Order: sequence, then structure tokens, then C-alpha cells
Amino acid sequence: MIDHALFDPAMIDPETQRLNAEIVAAHAAQADPWSIPITEVRARRRQGTQASPAMPRSARAEILTIDGPAGPLQLRVIRPDARKWSKLRGAYLHIHRGGWVWGSADEQDPWLERIADVCGFVCLSVEYRLAPEHPYPAALEDCEAAALWLAGPGRAEFGISALTIGGESAGAQLAVMVLLRLRDRHGLPRAFRGANLNAGFFDLGLTPSVRNWGDERLVVNTRDLTNFANVYVREGIDRRRPDVSPVYADLKGLPPALFTVGTHDPLLDDTLYMSARWAAAGNGGHTAIYPGGCHIFVRYPGAMTERALELIDRFLMALA
Repeated sequence: MIDHALFDPAMIDPETQRLNAEIVAAHAAQADPWSIPITEVRARRRQGTQASPAMPRSARAEILTIDGPAGPLQLRVIRPDARKWSKLRGAYLHIHRGGWVWGSADEQDPWLERIADVCGFVCLSVEYRLAPEHPYPAALEDCEAAALWLAGPGRAEFGISALTIGGESAGAQLAVMVLLRLRDRHGLPRAFRGANLNAGFFDLGLTPSVRNWGDERLVVNTRDLTNFANVYVREGIDRRRPDVSPVYADLKGLPPALFTVGTHDPLLDDTLYMSARWAAAGNGGHTAIYPGGCHIFVRYPGAMTERALELIDRFLMALA
């Protein structure tokens, strides 16, 4: 049951209000990302900006290369602290955010270090191909290949059995699509024990909350999300096909999922709709809604972020 009081503006704490105002102001002071080359936007993201400071890269990260559908595919690997975990408890396959257009596997190392050290999981982040150079379904095919490798040879390589998957925004969409492909194409409906889905972009036809958001860039706005969908999915492909927008898919037989979203996220409806359909399919899990939270609010330190990350830790720990 969703508590409707979570959507009351009075529930938003002052720290979150200040953060949201700072993010909007920082984005307004920057060049419109659609007015400069995509390669430059990608470079700025890696360096960090006032609106989105760069996360530190992990000194523990390794690069593992496997066979992908278009050649070698890199997985960024972060293992748990060996002083705490003498044996791996499982694995977490991470799929990064960035609207299928921006982002990379090394932009969220602190999250993966935390999961590794708290849960005892080896974490692997997929360096999937990006649009527009590689439109749909290139990113999905790369993530599918990574999941199949982890569910097959990867189990033996790491000596594990408990597999989990997750991602943020476009990464959450790709995570769900991978689970559907494993079920439908490979007969592996429960190869992964659970999914950590943060503010997923589950309807590329655009939900009402995306369409109605407007110009304010609280991380992303209507134009950003529309452009992401347009760049990723070529013209002529139905955006509401189940193999494009998983909110329209048959979701039966998938593992439990933790859905995380803030009430000030243009993709709010995507999580509300998808989590309701996930529950109706009998898959189990939990939906966590955070008053005033912006898109991927866990990107910004604070008390609310810590609560959300602690819940993610507990969810993943219970799956091992």
C-alpha cells in the first residue's frame, strides 16, 4: 500500500528543498546539453560539473573482458574488502544510467564499493554501447550478453550462486529488459534472485509525469527524456512494444524487485506503473517513495540518500 501522504509537499524536508533548488540553479547556469556535441557532454560528465559532481573512481576496480555481440565487452569489476569477506556471497550486475546516450561503467564506483563491502558481493558494471552511434537494441544486447556470461561461466569464475541485477534510469529499464530476455529467449526466468530498480525509464512512449513535467531541469526535464527516447529508438519503431518499453510486457515469473523513486522525479509515473504491474504479476518486492526526491537523488549525499541506500543494502543482502 502506498501512503498518499508521501506526496504532500509538507513532507519534503528543508535539506531536500535546498538541494533541489541548487540542482536547478546549477543546470540553468550550464550550457544546454543538446546545444553541444554528445561527445563533449560525455566528457563533461566524466570530469564532473556543478550540477553533477563526479564520483571518485575506485582504486580497487578491475576490467574483465568477455565476448559481446559486437566484439569484446568490458565489465568493470569491484570486489568486496577481503579483510571483511573471505568468500564472495554473490554478485551484483550493474547497468549505468545516462539515457542510453551518456554515462559509463566507472561513474558510480562508490555505490558499487558500498554494495561490495556491505553485502559481500562482487559488483560488475557493464560498459555497454551508447546511442546514437549504437541505437536500440545494441545496449540491451550487450547487457544481455553480460548477464548470460555471469549466469554461466561467471558463476564458476567467481564461485557464486546468488546473482542480483540493477540500475538507475535507463539502466533500470535495461535491467528489466535483460530479465525478460533471459526468461523468454533463454529459459532462465530466475537466473537472478532480485532486481534493484532506481527511477527506471520504463515507458519510452512517455508517461504523463514525463509529458507534464515541463522545462525545469531538476536533473532532467521533459525535453531531455524525450530526446533520450528519440536518440535510442530509431524512427518507425513502436515505443510501446513490450521489447522496447517493459511496462507493457508480461511480467510474470520475474524475481522480486526493489523500486526506488522520489516524488520530484519526472519518471515518477514509470515507477508507480511498473511497480504496480510487478506486484500484480506476483513477483514480490517493495516500492520505496521519497518525498521531494529528484531524479536519482541517491546521487547526492544526505540523510534521505542514506536511508535509501540502507534499504538497498538490506534488500540485496536478503537475496544471498
